[in-house]
Amino acid sequence: MTLALNHFSIRTLDLAATRSFYETVLGLTVGPRPKFPFPGYWMYRGDHGDIVNAVVHIIGMDRDDPQGLRQYLGDRDVSTLHGTGAVDHVAFFATGLAAMQQHLRGIGVVARERTVPDIGLHQLFLDDPNGVVIELNYPAAEQSATGS
Repeated sequence: MTLALNHFSIRTLDLAATRSFYETVLGLTVGPRPKFPFPGYWMYRGDHGDIVNAVVHIIGMDRDDPQGLRQYLGDRDVSTLHGTGAVDHVAFFATGLAAMQQHLRGIGVVARERTVPDIGLHQLFLDDPNGVVIELNYPAAEQSATGS
């Protein structure tokens, strides 16, 4: 059996802010998405021609017309939508630590940083507009090179 993470989905009441976070902070782009009976975006990390690159699915909750989402994915209490719940965080491997640190400073996004020397990772932890924790893992050598 082969198993690989395909994507993660976020239900949100603020579709625009969530899209903006993944575009502005992580550089993902909006790409093709099936015609589901509810609003949303598929955010890609590369070629829009390959759905494997649609790594974040944003699901818009429309308070005025919740029926399509309810029928397709089931109902959720909006009070449960903040934070990661039982899922602590979602992580990506990345390169370009110095550029990301500069980018985050430039857009005013605060990251919590840690180095895990035993496995050679330097980590940045960010919170999206819904309180979902995003972890970016960089080779620890990149952190050493930045001198920070």
